[in-house]
Amino acid sequence: MEERGELAVAAAPGSSSSGLGVGPVGGALEAGQANAGLAGIQEEPGGRRDASGPETDADAPPKKRVRLQEGEAGKLEERLYSVLCCTVCLDLPKASVYQCTNGHLMCAGCFIHLLADARLKEEQATCPNCRCEISKSLCCRNLAVEKAVSELPSDCSYCLKQFPRSSLDHHQTEECQDRLTQCKYKRIGCPWQGPYHELSAHEVECCHPSKTGIELMGILEEMDQSHRRELQLYNSIFSLLSFEKIGFTEVQFRPYRTDDFITRLYYETPRFTVLNQTWVLKARVNDSERNPNLSCKRTLSFQLILKSKVNSALECSFLLLKGPYDDVKIKPVIQHHVFSNDANETEYAPLPISDSVECNKLLAAKNINLRLFIFQIQK
Repeated sequence: MEERGELAVAAAPGSSSSGLGVGPVGGALEAGQANAGLAGIQEEPGGRRDASGPETDADAPPKKRVRLQEGEAGKLEERLYSVLCCTVCLDLPKASVYQCTNGHLMCAGCFIHLLADARLKEEQATCPNCRCEISKSLCCRNLAVEKAVSELPSDCSYCLKQFPRSSLDHHQTEECQDRLTQCKYKRIGCPWQGPYHELSAHEVECCHPSKTGIELMGILEEMDQSHRRELQLYNSIFSLLSFEKIGFTEVQFRPYRTDDFITRLYYETPRFTVLNQTWVLKARVNDSERNPNLSCKRTLSFQLILKSKVNSALECSFLLLKGPYDDVKIKPVIQHHVFSNDANETEYAPLPISDSVECNKLLAAKNINLRLFIFQIQK
């Protein structure tokens, strides 16, 4: 103990270990301290170099060094993933990116879903991170994040190679040799599915081209039935356009609440005039389900109400289509009803939207704008 204390005191005033009489020990201590100090500092990925590499310029400014915590020094793509992901679904956005007033990011699907949930619960939509108010007028798109996400690499779901997200769809649909394809004889019943690089070999050996006409008749009959249904719809629309009395108007569904103890959301349009009659449209969510906000599947149904008094029965066909400035996808479905003073309301019919995502788009909007066509059938 006494010798160690004398060594520490003697080493303090001197800058060299030569005068201590303990040259090897002092040199080892200094080398150990220097190595420990260098080991605690980690350069950025661009600043690393091997001992055998070229020396840096002495006059160059020092490079910035970053001290990374243990376990957090992953790839740049992985770190950017956690920074640019949606705060709701924690996935990288695939299309538009919205941000609240405090800069928290939301993908378009989650943003619309939050607005739709708030409409169903009669609440103000808020950011899930900071609880500030969000709406289509308060939030804006973040184009920088959209461009940054489009350049991040992503694995092809077929060949597992990495490509920028902006070109991944084109690669998976047009270029990838492992993409899933179907036989060109699928129209005559071939069920084969496989990677693109095996397609040519399969089509050479496919047995369906050699089948007899009788064997193919059943397959072609099923295809004809689906085509007949589509053709029937278009023929019905064309025949309606030849009617003498046709009227159409833009309708705006506005949200309201029932007077029940547990209020329910419903929509109603102001009164409008078509074919010299006064009408009203009503709509409800999930057929007036008690808590539609708890359901992932959402639908809208509507009914047409005649408000005018008529002297005789009024037989009409009608259909709803998307408005001129909306991007919602609605399939045309023709409804039919005979209106009278005793039967002035139609049954609720489902609004022919494609899925729950399109329904959320309508619910998230301040109002729902559609176009109504009414065709009066002359007797």
